Amino acid sequence: MNEPAKARLLVADDDELSLRIIGDLLTGYGYAHVSARDGAEAVEKAKEMLPDLIFLDIVMPGMDGFEACRRLRGYPPTAHTPIIIVTTLTDKETRLKALDLGATDFLTKPVDPLEVMVRTRNLLELKKFGDFLKSHNETLDAEVKRRTAQIKRALLEVTSANESLKESRKIIKDSYIDTVHKLTIIAEYRDNDTALHLKRVGYLCAHLATSLGWPEDEIETIFYASPMHDIGKVAIPSDILLKPEGLTAEEFALMKTHTAIGADILKGSVSRILHMAERIALGHHERWDGKGYPAGLRGEDVPLEANVMNIVDQYDALRSHRPYKLAYSHQKALGVITKGDGRTMPSHFNPILLEAFKDNHREFARIYDEHGEPPAQADFLPRT
Repeated sequence: MNEPAKARLLVADDDELSLRIIGDLLTGYGYAHVSARDGAEAVEKAKEMLPDLIFLDIVMPGMDGFEACRRLRGYPPTAHTPIIIVTTLTDKETRLKALDLGATDFLTKPVDPLEVMVRTRNLLELKKFGDFLKSHNETLDAEVKRRTAQIKRALLEVTSANESLKESRKIIKDSYIDTVHKLTIIAEYRDNDTALHLKRVGYLCAHLATSLGWPEDEIETIFYASPMHDIGKVAIPSDILLKPEGLTAEEFALMKTHTAIGADILKGSVSRILHMAERIALGHHERWDGKGYPAGLRGEDVPLEANVMNIVDQYDALRSHRPYKLAYSHQKALGVITKGDGRTMPSHFNPILLEAFKDNHREFARIYDEHGEPPAQADFLPRT
């Protein structure tokens, strides 16, 4: 996690009392910060200091928070900097407009001190890993070029060239697997049950891919890529993720943004693992019948690896304890997926994958039981 002394924070608000309250809270937690009193000043100071996190009020004189957010997202060095909107406005239209302009999270005035600490800690963690991934990709790109040049020079000796190529591939592959493991720390940090879930989906996706006859390298790729499917949830407020009752329409709209956020975190890599992880993150809630999200893709327009993740994630969600439900038995989960229950229907899944799931459901039960004992059984609907 970012050490408080090293994090650069910017707080923009025209209300002196709000500015002082948030500033005092951040100081109390050990975070240094810079203040701005309108949108134009916030944009100017952000370009100068390149903060790790920005608190941005909406209603400010001159340039409001919406326009400041738009300009910050249009400036490459701050295009991916987490932005927390701090406002008294709580209507759906305001939040959706802020999200559309690139806001990452929200705080409602008057702010809760504990909520400020949690949001700050989580989003600085997200920024840290985003910076790490960007730097790691640049390093690996340079390594690929260097190794390629070495191999070209060694082509006069075929044996030597082959050994160099194998070594290069191993170094790059090991580096990306290390990246994946580090990124999963973000999700595990939020939920103690998540670590077992990530392990299970890797094994379940790999088993389903094996049953379909995928080549070994593709099976290995989905094993490492699938745990990244929900990485975008680091930007979803914890009170929504852990809410024990049903979500409002506004909260569900916020929840659905985790697919695009996750794909954005993972994009731009030269790794096959992270390329597949990006496609899975974006598409794992799309459905075969076109009734999923975020794009409502239908049939074969959905990437196959996202189809695989969809049915695996649904099975694991049904079997797992969540804040808003207890766990289903294997037989109950099998019945929901293969016969439907009104909310989850067989038409949601790729027919070929559905048949493969039916043929391999006992192995699904074995893998689930091997990597985490389910809590007490109950008949509650899962939220996906």
